[in-house]
Amino acid sequence: MTGDSDVMPPRVTRRKTRDATVLDVAAAAGVSPSTVSRAIREPQSVSEAAYAAVMRAVEETSYVPNRAASNLASNRSGTVAAVMPAMSYSVFADTIHGLEAVLSEAGIQLFLGTTDYDSGREEKILGAFLGRRPDGIVLVGASHTPGTRQLLRRSRIPVVETWDWSDDPIDSLVGFSNGAAFTAVVEFVLAAGYRHPTFGGWLTGDDSRAHSRRDAFRDTLSRLRPGEPVRIVDTAARGISVEAGAWLVDEVRKIHPETDVLVCASDIFATGAILQAQSLGLRVPEDLAVTGFGDFEVSRFLHPPLTTIQTPNEGIGRRAGELLLERIAHSDADPVSIDLGFTLLRRASA
Repeated sequence: MTGDSDVMPPRVTRRKTRDATVLDVAAAAGVSPSTVSRAIREPQSVSEAAYAAVMRAVEETSYVPNRAASNLASNRSGTVAAVMPAMSYSVFADTIHGLEAVLSEAGIQLFLGTTDYDSGREEKILGAFLGRRPDGIVLVGASHTPGTRQLLRRSRIPVVETWDWSDDPIDSLVGFSNGAAFTAVVEFVLAAGYRHPTFGGWLTGDDSRAHSRRDAFRDTLSRLRPGEPVRIVDTAARGISVEAGAWLVDEVRKIHPETDVLVCASDIFATGAILQAQSLGLRVPEDLAVTGFGDFEVSRFLHPPLTTIQTPNEGIGRRAGELLLERIAHSDADPVSIDLGFTLLRRASA
């Protein structure tokens, strides 16, 4: 009988494994390594037959391109960072969808950050993103802290501001004038015969676009109806929500009962306002008309459908992405400002 000391331990063997390389793909496809690299980076630079052969070989070998090495060699990260107030609002989600569609076609990864309308938080988020050296930055809004502006200008990275208009953009700009859009709303309701409009929105935070809309309301009303009181109601701590829009109706009826049209800074408020007015037995627009801003998807399905400003949400994102790609490819290209405009949609709520 053999003793325990004579028992040999089980032999463990390990099969050597390694990741597939460009050489493996080239051998499987029957092309040169340089053709593999070009087919992956710039498909349009190789023939359709070569591209098809390389893609089959990539699948067969489970090849994963080493983006880190490629980015290091090109001094690019292959990423773009976008910073916006929130992702929960469909208008900003549409913008991101347009942006991502353009960037993904170019093989660029999109990173997202949200500020909750806090300019100080925007500065911190950008500081963190810039530490990763993205190839470009997209911002919602054109109003920032001095620290943010300094960070971005020192970075020498292409920047596209969106959803606003400015005579002093940091770099490139794609958007529209919130002031001009809201001027169009006020001119419309006054021309429609409404005598006592009230503005409703959130003015407590750092939403410069809401402030621009408020200013346009005040200035246009004072210009076209001198002597008419300028009625402005801030949702304050209630922020931006459907519930805040419902509260606006209650508050306006209490402090400005003569109001015949509630001019809301966003469709979110307008939605809550219409629902609350109807719950109180008010007819819209006969007893209280309501207008919005943004043309959110729900707006056309309200009863009555909402009169509002339609903004080029997805178009802003797509054009911002195209501008970034142009600036990344040609670093000496001049910044541009593109005004995509807006459309006043007259529906049955006013």
